[in-house]
Amino acid sequence: MIEKALSGSRKYWIWVTLLLGMIAVGFYAYMNQFNDGLGVTGMSRDVSWGLYIAQFTFLVGVAASAVMLVLPYYLHDFKKFGKMVILGEFLAIPAVIMCMLFIVVDLGQPMRIMNVILHPSPRSVMFYDMIVLCGYLLINLVVGWTTLGAERKGFPSPKWVKPIIYLSIPWAVSIHTVTAFLYAGLPGRHLWLSAIMAARFLASAFAAGPAILLILCFIVRKVSKFNPDPEGGAIQSLVKIVRYAMIANIFFYILEVFTAFYSGIPEYSAALRYTLFGLNGYNSLVPIMWTAVVLAFLGVAILIFPSTRLNGATLTIGLLSIIIANWIDKGMVLIVAGFVPNSFERVVEYAPTLNEVLVTLGVYSIGLLLITILYKVAISVREEKAS
Repeated sequence: MIEKALSGSRKYWIWVTLLLGMIAVGFYAYMNQFNDGLGVTGMSRDVSWGLYIAQFTFLVGVAASAVMLVLPYYLHDFKKFGKMVILGEFLAIPAVIMCMLFIVVDLGQPMRIMNVILHPSPRSVMFYDMIVLCGYLLINLVVGWTTLGAERKGFPSPKWVKPIIYLSIPWAVSIHTVTAFLYAGLPGRHLWLSAIMAARFLASAFAAGPAILLILCFIVRKVSKFNPDPEGGAIQSLVKIVRYAMIANIFFYILEVFTAFYSGIPEYSAALRYTLFGLNGYNSLVPIMWTAVVLAFLGVAILIFPSTRLNGATLTIGLLSIIIANWIDKGMVLIVAGFVPNSFERVVEYAPTLNEVLVTLGVYSIGLLLITILYKVAISVREEKAS
């Protein structure tokens, strides 16, 4: 079916060429980093994780969100999601690949990643994170491609696919839970040392991931003849999931803020104080964090009121607000603020360099190219069957 991605309109090839150009720019920036070392980034001894790991953390949630379609469709026979499930699975595949690429570019020497394979340690959470990410990538590749191929031929999916689909449901939860354990298991980082870190990660994933999928569905409906919601109701059902997941995410964050400030524990509250009000004269994250707060409440407000969420343009604004709010909070703010204060009780601020930004754009361009190819194949098969 891959040959379907090799034909398309002029706009399609302009888009692919643009992405290839961005990939080339990102690769050049990465080679600059590879030759000169991580000194070209804004990271330091005190802030050892930055823009790259922030994207990894956010994208793991995007990958896990596919379960929000798989679970209702296969376990509860919610047939309205029938046309959208393949889009969710084909979103998860590039998301996992981008996660892996961000880990690679974050390493000074990428060959060090082989240490996890050649010298596995069952005591390491990173070892389990590698297993669940690789496993989830394989599951979505097998399930998505097999079911789409069977549909193209007019046959039902093979029976052996069903157990793998059921396996993907707890596996999707596990990839983000294990990622949360990477942070929650570090006793020296008070912002991350939280029992509800995994719950926060899952809530944000089930808000931002389906929101991104909905935006992609709107784009697909605009640029092709394929309608992901032909019967009506699937989009609004997914909007409900986004709405309640985002409300839960905000509630969990309020719990963290209350516990930190009401307890008065200096180490616990310092990082949150730095993000919300500034600390010792350092406040670079304050406007960014309050932007996320405003966007989070704006997005929820739009999705709550029927008069706004049924409007296409307004709904898009609400979904984008939720995506950006989660990207800021769960990405940049959570990662960077986790290193505040450092072991000497000082604040060392971090800002990504141009080189980091270009590498990041290059990785995202790879992901967008993969989404473009996979969606082109899926849409072409669906349009072929419709005709």
